[in-house]
Amino acid sequence: MNQCLEGCELVRVSNLSDGLALLKDASFDGILLTSPQAECGGRVRSLLQADAILSVIEEGVAVVTPDLQITWANPTLERWCGEPVRGRAFYEALGSPKILGPDYCPFHTALAGRTVTTRLLCDKRYLELQVTPILDAAGKVTQLISLCRDVTAEVQQQQKLDAIHQAGQELANLNAAQLCDMDFHNRIELLKANIRRSTHELLHYDVIEIRLLDPRTGRLEPLLAEGMTPEAEGRALFARQEGNGVTGFVAATGTSYLCPDTANDPLYIEGATGARSSLTVPLVLGDQVFGTLNVESPKPNAFTEQDLQFTEIFSREIAAALHTLELLSVEKRTTASQSIEAVNREVALPVDDILANATAVLERWIGHDQEMANRLKSIIASARSLKQCIQQVGENLTPVSGPSSSPSDAQPRMKGLRVLVADNDERVRRSAHGLLGRFGCTVETARDGKEALTMARLGNYDAILADIRLPDLCGHEVYRGLRQAQPQARVILMTAFGYDPAHSIVKARQDGLRHVLYKPFRVDQLLDALDGRESATSPVPAPPLETVRA
Repeated sequence: MNQCLEGCELVRVSNLSDGLALLKDASFDGILLTSPQAECGGRVRSLLQADAILSVIEEGVAVVTPDLQITWANPTLERWCGEPVRGRAFYEALGSPKILGPDYCPFHTALAGRTVTTRLLCDKRYLELQVTPILDAAGKVTQLISLCRDVTAEVQQQQKLDAIHQAGQELANLNAAQLCDMDFHNRIELLKANIRRSTHELLHYDVIEIRLLDPRTGRLEPLLAEGMTPEAEGRALFARQEGNGVTGFVAATGTSYLCPDTANDPLYIEGATGARSSLTVPLVLGDQVFGTLNVESPKPNAFTEQDLQFTEIFSREIAAALHTLELLSVEKRTTASQSIEAVNREVALPVDDILANATAVLERWIGHDQEMANRLKSIIASARSLKQCIQQVGENLTPVSGPSSSPSDAQPRMKGLRVLVADNDERVRRSAHGLLGRFGCTVETARDGKEALTMARLGNYDAILADIRLPDLCGHEVYRGLRQAQPQARVILMTAFGYDPAHSIVKARQDGLRHVLYKPFRVDQLLDALDGRESATSPVPAPPLETVRA
């Protein structure tokens, strides 16, 4: 043995742990185990192989004593610490990291014999720490194995997701005072400002375009554009898979589209000057696509799958914010409409009585007492002014430029139409106020033929609806009198289907009657008649949707 060792430098250690530590710090040509330790040869080989593996793994591994001193660490952990760590306290070597939990005393827990996992923040690095106790034959903890995994990327991704979600919650976050002070247009402008700020600060996008889909036309209307060329902002795009760029394709399919190189993409149409890549995602609520979010970059391959994920998440927040604004607008519009309708229900018919009675008296005094006639005209004008004030208040309370059309928006030709309704049934007169008032019509009513004729002679109407069963005059007499008093007005007769014992409709048709409504009639039939469309004259009523009954 001595002859074999002649000329060799011997370094002696007293135990296996010190030997392994020495092997890690220095290079040796061989290992000599004395006879009492010969049985450890296989173990040494295994440990050396394990050490080789631990030297290249990405996790930081250390062997720690019960008093938290490091006896061994792999290169990854030492690289994180910036220097050799053997003999140093574990937390000191890591730069006194902040313990984030859930276990705030992981080594204390491990010394009790349990494996524990917690999270550390070391400067800007997030580590997931797992501590495993090593027990001897008597069950006493002799060493602790710490395994640290770098989870910085995962934590930062989650933080970004949380920030996007928080920003989304704040996009349309308005307090009660703001809701009272801001109309729909102002709230949209606030939303657009919040979107701009979030896309710059969180997603780091400089070029952004949002378009909303008009379900009636399929057109994608611009809502927000920043960094796009004027030509691109004004470009007409539709939700179609071909001929409408990436934006039209995404809106038509509901599928996100990542364009790594605009120069080689047949769908791409220039949006930003010099754009080399783009990312477009749909704005989806439920399963309904109602818009698109597009971002562009002057660099090719500027967007990753992770960018796609973040943008899709943010697009859902934008969709939710827009939906919230729409609900607020609809709620405000509905509340205002209900309030005005409630006022009309209580005021409309009494005001009509004032108009009818004042008109009847006025007809008697015209040519006899000009002062009295003028006073009556003033009463009539005031009553009509009251009606207009109620209607104007309703229009002022109702949000404009909102995402949902009001009835008057859907029927613009009805707005401002002056309509006289003559019917003995109070329910019909009341319904006329409620229904036609919603479409912006100015409605006055009469209870019988004489009232209707008097109001027609002294008033001015665009359309007159008269029932053929008025208590004092037959339908034909009323029609002829109304046509004579208001030759420019559209006169429409109403009747219960199949009821016309005096043949008023036949006679009136011979005198030029064009429109007849058979009760119960649908709202669209009434609107067609007021609009002068021939479809309203059909003698067979369609199944009622919303009807006015006699």
